[in-house]
Amino acid sequence: MRWGAIAEARTVLERERGTITRDWGGVTPIVLAYPNTYFVGMSSLGFQTMYRLLNEAPGLVCERMFHSFARAKRKPAEPLISLESQRRLDEFAALAFSISFETDYLNMIQMLRRSGVPPLAGERDESYPLLLAGGPAVSANPEPLSPVLDAIVIGEAEEVVASLAEVLAQGLGESKAQLLNALGGIPGVYVPRLHDYAAQTVQRRWTGALDEWPTHSVVLTQDTEFGDMYLLEIARGCRSGCRFCLAGFLYRPMRERSIDCLVAQAEEGLCLTDRIGLVASSVSQYSHIDELAGRLRGMGARLSVSSLRADSLSDPLMRALADSGARTLTIAPEAGSERLRRVINKNLTREELLHAADIGRGFGFAHMKLYFMLGLPTETEEDSVAIATLVTAMAERFKREVSVKLTPFVPKAHTPFECEAMAEAKVLKARIAMLRKRLRPAGINVQSESVEWARVQGVLARGDQRVGRAISSLEQTNLASWKQCMAKAELRQRDYLGSWSPGRELPWRVVDTGIDSDFLERERTRASNEEGTPFCPVNYASCTRCGVCSPVDVPEPD
Repeated sequence: MRWGAIAEARTVLERERGTITRDWGGVTPIVLAYPNTYFVGMSSLGFQTMYRLLNEAPGLVCERMFHSFARAKRKPAEPLISLESQRRLDEFAALAFSISFETDYLNMIQMLRRSGVPPLAGERDESYPLLLAGGPAVSANPEPLSPVLDAIVIGEAEEVVASLAEVLAQGLGESKAQLLNALGGIPGVYVPRLHDYAAQTVQRRWTGALDEWPTHSVVLTQDTEFGDMYLLEIARGCRSGCRFCLAGFLYRPMRERSIDCLVAQAEEGLCLTDRIGLVASSVSQYSHIDELAGRLRGMGARLSVSSLRADSLSDPLMRALADSGARTLTIAPEAGSERLRRVINKNLTREELLHAADIGRGFGFAHMKLYFMLGLPTETEEDSVAIATLVTAMAERFKREVSVKLTPFVPKAHTPFECEAMAEAKVLKARIAMLRKRLRPAGINVQSESVEWARVQGVLARGDQRVGRAISSLEQTNLASWKQCMAKAELRQRDYLGSWSPGRELPWRVVDTGIDSDFLERERTRASNEEGTPFCPVNYASCTRCGVCSPVDVPEPD
């Protein structure tokens, strides 16, 4: 079996450009693991950035590891090995997980089991590698994995990686207790076994100087969602303040990279490929997007974008995308009715959405993909029917292929909806079936995420240490094993998925994001009153409404 895994890894490597291979002599070996397939992991710009940063750090060598090298989610080959040198996990000093999605916690447990590593931190002695993790899921709520991991990076890794690398490089040969004490001294690093829950919180780290930290593709390969596209992060955070969105609150404040910085990165990318992908929560809201698109097109780049907001589709940007051969226009109305869009602070009118369809048709896009959420707070049957009405109207204006992706609402930590209930499974399934029935006659393809797995995600997103101890006994990554773990631990999903009192002790309060809890409560009140909140300013030093930014006297909006 080992030779089969080695052959598979080497085949993957042969298809890569940009692989970092370093000598192990005199350095501390770290394995950066993504608890999902190679296809998903290498599509993550954050994962690729950490791979580069760790290999640039003095005294370290970093290799990659995945739950599976295969594109599809099939049973992975044994044993678990690194990609670059095909070494086993026990040959590394530390294992660092990059975790974007809560349900990948279950894959992480399986990766540990396949490597013979006890999942619970208290059961691992000095002979096992140090276990670390970072990423949006664990930064928002680290508690489900606090019984498993030795240390967790809270926030953006750029601000932490130098100190982290220094501790790891110098700590080789020291006791685990000494290493944990050193890691616990780094701001933004949460060491559960040393944490005083009654007296302290962990401050989220974020960088205000994005130009100093280029974020772009490191490895190019056809075996990702984006193929041989060179990705550039043009901004971080989001101005919109959608009340359900983890990224919009966890990555506050909104920050942008300068055009000159992005053009310099694009010049490097164009040496490898003519395809440049612009990445941000909302690419079309980047302050200088028209100028950037024009300069990149002038350099010969074919452009793609990660997301667009319907009310900011400028002619220069759309022309640049159309001339680049882009075929799909992706828009996220999120809710069908204007009432519900006001509740979630997705302040898009029906007219703006219909106009977006007109723009897409006018620029010759062949496909329009629309994203909606189901089960949002205060959602009624009429709101879900309004999705079908809106999609049909947009399709009539677009006059080409239209598809819809439905995602169940999952309450996320540190958002205004963190204490809201998740809709019952039978309600979600009924509304998905209704929308398929209504939209199928119009030739509109409707896809939906699994309701059952969305509810698992909900438990993990709002979970506590009891959930972490429960999943440590997981035998397989499937719903049956999940239910067995929960039952064995005498935990009920509904206790984590119902409406929570705002005064309740929340597991994720161990993390201080910088956002005032009063602000979140005000936003929840504004949602119930169907009131919008203005966009965050681009200059993050000019606003104090949520508490993250520098103090300046700015009045609360009326």
